[in-house]
Amino acid sequence: MPHIETISVQGGYRPGNGEPRQLPIIQSTTFKYESSEQMARLFDLSEAGYFYTRLQNPTNDHAAAKICAMEGGAAAMLTSSGQAASFFALFNICSAGDHIVASSAIYGGTYNLIAVTMRRMGIGCTFVHPDADADEINAAFCSKTRAVFAESLANPAMVVLDFEKWADAAHAHGVPLIVDNTFPTPVNCRPFEFGADIVVHSTTKYMDGHATCVGGAIVDSGNFDWEQNPDMFRGLTLPDDSYHGVVYTRDFGKGAYITKAVAQLMRDLGSTPAPMNSFLLNTHLESLPLRMKRHCENAQAVAQYLSGHGQVTWVNYPGLPGNRYHALAQKYMPHGTCGVISFGVAGGREAAAKFMDSLKMCAIATHVADAKTCVLHPAGTTHRQMTDAQLEAAGVGPDLVRLSCGIENAQDIIEDIGQALGAV
Repeated sequence: MPHIETISVQGGYRPGNGEPRQLPIIQSTTFKYESSEQMARLFDLSEAGYFYTRLQNPTNDHAAAKICAMEGGAAAMLTSSGQAASFFALFNICSAGDHIVASSAIYGGTYNLIAVTMRRMGIGCTFVHPDADADEINAAFCSKTRAVFAESLANPAMVVLDFEKWADAAHAHGVPLIVDNTFPTPVNCRPFEFGADIVVHSTTKYMDGHATCVGGAIVDSGNFDWEQNPDMFRGLTLPDDSYHGVVYTRDFGKGAYITKAVAQLMRDLGSTPAPMNSFLLNTHLESLPLRMKRHCENAQAVAQYLSGHGQVTWVNYPGLPGNRYHALAQKYMPHGTCGVISFGVAGGREAAAKFMDSLKMCAIATHVADAKTCVLHPAGTTHRQMTDAQLEAAGVGPDLVRLSCGIENAQDIIEDIGQALGAV
């Protein structure tokens, strides 16, 4: 098995003799065939191939294959956004009347997706703090629970998930653990090795790494046995009448989950990535291991600086030895976590705003995890739809500043932070 640095460069696309060395952009909505019979077989899923880019496209699929190889999965797909990836991952196995158990410390947009939008669709959820003990997590399950959802490294609370504790709970109740691995990426965290069954990404973040294209990915480990409790996952284990009786687990093996997500959800909801975006994503993945190393080095230096600054009331970065999640980070992410730090500025919400307004090089941006350093006030932006109690459960206080360290020189980042704190 090649190392991840090699997979990030060589994975997903292998050109043949005389073919383009770089992944081609297949910017076409449709694909031509000589036989109507063959086209019919494609629509029946009895033959593999391309016929309409809303479902599949070679550029998209090659980029997905690279991410699949980096995560060590069995099958993968791309979506037009990280939100679409999270929704597809859950809705692929959840229907009206079903239930989800989720970590309360997740990205605000994902919390709203599950707590509000999916609830309107008749899918319930119980949120549990990721630090809860096994008894509390197990108590959240019911007979209609179909999935467990959590983030490997919570955005922006920086909580490190205890994968094995959550995987044990999910599997004890016969359901898969779905993990958002956006922040550490497969370079720094391998969820499948610790019991996760499905991984999602906002590829918009570190995977793209240059703030150029929105996107998402879903990777299935192929390890979860959907037929162990077939009545719980009838969409996978019983015939699909919309495809002439295809049974995904029988006909597609370890590719069942992803095939269903493409054939049903992408067909009907159409959250398809543009091939141009997938081309850029594939290119940027080549440097992901190099960039993640620099992001982590910079974040470690900045976190240490902030920890000693008198105007900073607290710093949350798992790389700091005194951090409450340091031991879990060493266990699950021994080579580093990511470039994101959360911290509090003395003086609360107003002081945090003054600090951010005084930055010169670091930008205020509704983004995170790209080459340029940026900051955001989550309680007033990405999480502003949440109540104070929900914010507290998510680990997002009103004074929290989310700082995403880019790949600039660490000293330049520190100097800009220093002058901005001096202006508060």
